Amino acid sequence: MSITRRDFLNGVAITIAAGMTPLDLAKAAGKATAIMDDDYYPPQLTGLRGNHPGSFEMAHAVGRDHEKFSTDHLPIKEEYDLVIVGGGLSGLAAASFWRDVMGKESKVLVLDNHDDFGGHAKRNEFNSGGKKIIGYGGSEAFQSPTRNFSDVVNGLMSTVGVSVTRMKQSFDVNFYPNLHLSRGVFFDKKNFGETKIVGGDPGRAVADDIPPDRLNGRPLAEFINDFPLSESDRKAILDLYVNPVDYLKGMTQDEKTAWMDTHSYHDFLTEKVGLSKMAMMYFQQRTNDFFAIGIEGVSCSDARTCALPGMDAMELPPLDEEALADLEEPYVYHLPDGNAGLARLIVRHLVPEALPGHTMEDSVTSRLNYEKLDHPENTTRIRLNSIVINAKNTDDGVVVTYVNDGKAYRVKGRNAIMAGYNMMIPYLVPETPEEQKADLRLNVKAPLVYTNVVVKNWQAFKQLGIHEFYSPAAPYSRVKLDYPVSLGSYQHPQNPDEPMCLHMVYVPTYPGSKLSAREQFRQGRAYLLGTTFDTHEQMIRSQLQEMLGHTGFDHQRDITAITVNRWAHGYAYYASALFDDMDKMDAIKDNARKPIGRIAIANSDSDWDAYAHTAIDQAWRAVNELKAMG
Repeated sequence: MSITRRDFLNGVAITIAAGMTPLDLAKAAGKATAIMDDDYYPPQLTGLRGNHPGSFEMAHAVGRDHEKFSTDHLPIKEEYDLVIVGGGLSGLAAASFWRDVMGKESKVLVLDNHDDFGGHAKRNEFNSGGKKIIGYGGSEAFQSPTRNFSDVVNGLMSTVGVSVTRMKQSFDVNFYPNLHLSRGVFFDKKNFGETKIVGGDPGRAVADDIPPDRLNGRPLAEFINDFPLSESDRKAILDLYVNPVDYLKGMTQDEKTAWMDTHSYHDFLTEKVGLSKMAMMYFQQRTNDFFAIGIEGVSCSDARTCALPGMDAMELPPLDEEALADLEEPYVYHLPDGNAGLARLIVRHLVPEALPGHTMEDSVTSRLNYEKLDHPENTTRIRLNSIVINAKNTDDGVVVTYVNDGKAYRVKGRNAIMAGYNMMIPYLVPETPEEQKADLRLNVKAPLVYTNVVVKNWQAFKQLGIHEFYSPAAPYSRVKLDYPVSLGSYQHPQNPDEPMCLHMVYVPTYPGSKLSAREQFRQGRAYLLGTTFDTHEQMIRSQLQEMLGHTGFDHQRDITAITVNRWAHGYAYYASALFDDMDKMDAIKDNARKPIGRIAIANSDSDWDAYAHTAIDQAWRAVNELKAMG
C-alpha cells in the first residue's frame, strides 16, 4: 500500500515555495498550527516529524542567514516571573523546579518552536488493525538510573509520579529470548556482494536490555564463520575477539591510555590490528546508535565502553563507574513512548487539566488535551509553535520575542532560562560575551533519525529468529522490534500475528572522509534538512525489503505507517580527545553556561551530555542561579 506523505503540520500540508521569506514561511506554517482544539494531537502525525517543517526556518533565518527583525515597537502584553525558551525535558523540569523554589503561584511561560512539547522526548502513536501502538521518536530511556540519577533527578521523579522500580518490572526482558529470538547482522548486497542474514550474535552490547544468559547466541566461531567475508577476514575478526594480544606492546599503561584517547577505533583496527577494509567494515556502524558517529569518530577508549573487541589483553586501567554502569546495568527503564512519558508526567504536574489521571500507569494511554496547555488561568503556560528569535536583558527583567502563527510577539519575564539548543544562544541573545559565544558554538549537536515503522505482523522476524538487526553498511544501522514493555492498560504485542512497531536508527556519517566529528555533524545535518520524506521512505522500504523479503515480507502490503523523526540537531556534542583539548573542557563548559544578566542557561547541552538526567540536573542549576540573584 502507498502511504500518503507530505511534510505535515497538524495534519495540514504546507507548501515551501521558493522565494518565501522566513516570516512568510512562519505565517504559512502558522495557518496549520494556529488552531489548537480537540482535534489537535501531534503524536498521531506521520511523515517527517522530530525537527518538522515549520519548527526551524525562523531559527535558521536568525542564526544561519543573520536576518534582522525590527520588533522593538511591539507592545508587551504579558509579564511572567520566568520565561523558559525550550519545552523539552530541561525546560519542563525548570518550570517544575521554579515552582518548588519560588512558589506554585509564580507565573511561568514555556515557549517551544515545535508543535509538541518534550524536545527530543517525542511520542508517536499509531492505530493498526484496531490496536493502539505507541512508539518513541527520540529520547529513549533512562540510562543507569541507580548510578547516574542525582538526588535532584530522583526528587523530580517522585514529584511527578515516576517509579523506576515499576518501569523495570514492566519490561519483560525474557519476552524475545523465550521466543528463541536473538540478535543478528544484516549484510547488504551493495557492500558485501550478497544479501545475508546471520543470526545468533553472542555478543553483549552497551546499554543492553537482554540478560547475558538469555542472548540465544551461537558459539562465536560459528557465528563469525557465517559472515560473507573471505576466510582470512573471518579469522582476523575471530582472533580479535578470542585471541587478542597487546596491540600497544612496549608502551606504559599511561602511554597506552593516552594513545587510546587520541586515536580512533578505526585507526586501531587498521593500524594496530591490521584488519582489511572488508573486515573493518563489519565494525563501521557499531557506534552509530550510542555516539551518533561511526568508528572513525570514536576513540579507542570510548569504543571500549561500547564493549567492542580487541582491548582485553592490553593491561589497561579498569573502566570508570559510569562506563561500567552503562555496560552492566540493564537498559530496561523505558516507557512505551520513551522519555516522552516523563515529559507528559511533568506537564500533568504543571497543568493537571491537560492529562487525565493520577498515576504513571494511567498516563500511558491517556490522551493529552493540548488546548489546556496555554489557558490564561494557568500559573504555568506552555505555548507551542512559538519560535523565539530574541531575548534581551532590560533594567528590570528580560524581554523575549517570539513568532507564532506568522506574527511576532514580545513578552517580559523577571527572569529567563534558555533551555533549547545552546548553539543558538549567541544568535538569540546578541549581548552574550564574545568568548562565551565561541564556547557555545563549540557544542555542535549530532544529527540522527529515529524512524518508527508499523507492520501488520512480525512473522518475518520470528521466521528469521531475530528481534534486532545490526547493519554494518546499510543506511539504518539498527532495526529492532519495539521494547517489550506493558504498563497500565497498554500491552506490548504478544503474538507475531499482531501489528508491531519497528524501531530503526539512521545516522548520516561520512566514513573515510577524514572529517572531524563537528564537520561530520554539520554535513549530516545539511543532508537531513535537504532530504524529503519520499527519499527517506524509499530508503526505509528498500532496506526492509532486502532484509526480510525472502521470508515473504512485502513492504507494499505489510507496512501500514511510517514516521520519520528527523533530528537535525540530535545528541549534545560529546567531547573527545580525538578532536578536543580535554584539559580545557571544564572551563569551556563553565564559561558557556554562565548566566547572561538574568538569562540562565539549561539543557543537556550545557553539560555536553545527551542524557535525560543531565537535562534535569542542568535545569536545577539554572533555576538556582536565578534564585541567587534575588
